[in-house]
Amino acid sequence: MKLNVDTGLVQESYQLVSPNYDQRPDPDDISLLVIHGISLPPGRFGGQEVEQFFCNKLDCKSDPALEPIQDLKVSSHFYIRRDGDLVQFVPVHERAWHAGKSRYKQRDHCNDFSIGIELEGTDDTRYTDQQYSCLAGLIQCLLDACPGLSAKDITGHSDIAPGRKTDPGEYFDWPRLRQMIESSQGNIE
Repeated sequence: MKLNVDTGLVQESYQLVSPNYDQRPDPDDISLLVIHGISLPPGRFGGQEVEQFFCNKLDCKSDPALEPIQDLKVSSHFYIRRDGDLVQFVPVHERAWHAGKSRYKQRDHCNDFSIGIELEGTDDTRYTDQQYSCLAGLIQCLLDACPGLSAKDITGHSDIAPGRKTDPGEYFDWPRLRQMIESSQGNIE
C-alpha cells in the first residue's frame, strides 16, 4: 500500500468522503493508531450501514437497533470490511471523529493526534484473515509515511476510553498483529 502524502489518501483504498471531520490542531502530530470494531446493525456483517453511518446517510429508522445512534456524527479514517476491502473516509492529515472522550499517555482528545481504523466485527467475534492482512499492510504503509508514528503506539479503543468502550474486543488477536508488523519491518522498538 502507498499513502499519497499530499492528499492523505491511501491509493489502494476505496474512498468515500465523510463530512464528519475537521482540521487537526497540529497536522504534523500523528502519533497514535486506534483500532476499533464496528457492525451495523450490531452483529450483522456485509451491508453498507457502516459506510452510510460515517457519511450521515444511514436510515436509523430501518432497524430499532440503529435508533440510539441516529443523532451521532462520527467517522474514522479507515474501515476494513470482513473480506479485507479497505475504505477511507477522511485524509490522514485531518481529524476524524472516532475516539470520543479519550486519553493516551497523559494526553486527552486522542482524535487530535491519532488515526482511527475500524474493523467490521464485534467484541465477541473473531476477525478474519483478510482483515488482519489488510490491517498489517495499512499499518506498515502509515508507519512508513508518518514519521511521528511508532509500532508501539497502536492501541484499542477500549484502551483509550476504558469503561466507555470495549472494542475491538477480546477476540482481537494483538500478538498476531504485532507478529505481522514485526515480520514486515523488523523488531518493534
